[in-house]
This record gives sequence, structure tokens and C-alpha cells, in this order.
Amino acid sequence: MACGNYGRLTSAALDPVEKKPLAEWMPGSYVLSVGSYGCNLACPFCQNHVIAAAREDSVPWRFVAPGDLVDAACRLKARGNVGIAFTYNEPLVGWEYVRDTARLAHEHDLKVVVVSNGVVCGDVWHELLPLVDACNIDLKAASNEGYERLGAGVFDTVVGTIAAAADCPTCHVEVTTLCAPGFVDGRAVDRIARLLASIDPSIPYHLTQYVPRFRMADVPALPDAEVRSYADIARNSLAHVYIGNM
Repeated sequence: MACGNYGRLTSAALDPVEKKPLAEWMPGSYVLSVGSYGCNLACPFCQNHVIAAAREDSVPWRFVAPGDLVDAACRLKARGNVGIAFTYNEPLVGWEYVRDTARLAHEHDLKVVVVSNGVVCGDVWHELLPLVDACNIDLKAASNEGYERLGAGVFDTVVGTIAAAADCPTCHVEVTTLCAPGFVDGRAVDRIARLLASIDPSIPYHLTQYVPRFRMADVPALPDAEVRSYADIARNSLAHVYIGNM
């Protein structure tokens, strides 16, 4: 198998789609959300570092074959489940599992959701996109320099991931920025919102309140009023702006 974490799940829950967050895709429904371990960035404010920064020998996991995951999702249809979401850690470090499961999921009338940081090879993303019904891409910084502080100068890659999803007629895309102190401010939000508007001004944009975690556990969250002011800035460019974790 091409990826070391193929089928190795650390987390599973039946979540509201709004928790992904997806505000404008199948509202009121639920999705079986699963995560593995690992990530291709090194964000000091990681909100899920227990699994995202983990290795195979540092976190409990259980192998679940694609067919078994699809069977579990089908059994949950009676509870409002509409599909499978790959989330919690960075799912595209194990993109082959996403691909294989997604193919089976569609055969059983299940939707497929991907929650990703967008750091993925263009060829891989274009192979996956026809299998993805909805995605939320985390745009963590407003410049390449900002991304270098997170482990890799991949700003253009993430923007390309968002643009490709927005151009895919069968994939709904939303974007999230975590309001981490010292990494995101009003100017950054303004630049991100203008950039997203240049791709598609109807893209739903989420500004999420940061919770002290990981290497920034001693850094307090921004005041709620400041996060709301960022949302007002974003609304100058985008029609659909949401605030989360407040």
C-alpha cells in the first residue's frame, strides 16, 4: 500500500455537517467523520495535534478496510447519515484510502466530504475531485511567508487546490481560516477574502476562533469582538461569511 496510514483510523464520530464546517451543503444532515494520523504541515496552533502530529507508534489506531467503512456508513443512514467525511487529521497524506473508499461510497449512494489543509499535488487532487461531493479547505495564512512559519511555503498550492475545487461542477467548496494570534490579523483576512472573491465571490468563508493548543497553549485566544471585526472585513469582498467556535 502506498501510504503508511492506509485504513488506520484513530477517530470516528457521527457529526453534523455544520461541524466540518459546511454551512451551505446539505444543512441539518449528519456525516460519519473519520480521521487517521499525520499531517504535512507543522502548525504550532494545531487544534487536533494529538493525532495530526502523531506517528503510528504514538497513537492508538484500528485498521478499517474501505468496504467496512462504507458498510458502517450505510448502517448509519437511519440516523441521518448522508456519507463519509475524511477529517480530524490531514486526510490527503493518505489520499489513496480516500480514493478507494470514495469509489465504494458512491456505489452505495453515500456522499464524500474532505476537510483538508489543501497541501496536495495537483495531479492527486484532480484525480480525487470527481469523487468528492463537498470539501472545506483550510487557508491558514495570506502569503507564502506566512506558510513558511507553518513548515512549508505552499500558499500557491493551497490557493490552487481551492480554485480547482471551485471549478469542479460536482464539488461544493467552503474555506476556513483559524484566527490564530500572531498569524492572522485584519489585513490578512482582507487579502484572503479578496483572493477568494477573485476565484468565486459566492464561496462560503469561515473564520474560526482559535483555542489555545499544542505549542501555543499559553497564548490566549483573540477577543470575540476582534474575530467579529475580521468577519466584517471579509464581508466587504464575500457574500457568505461565517464565524465558528464562539
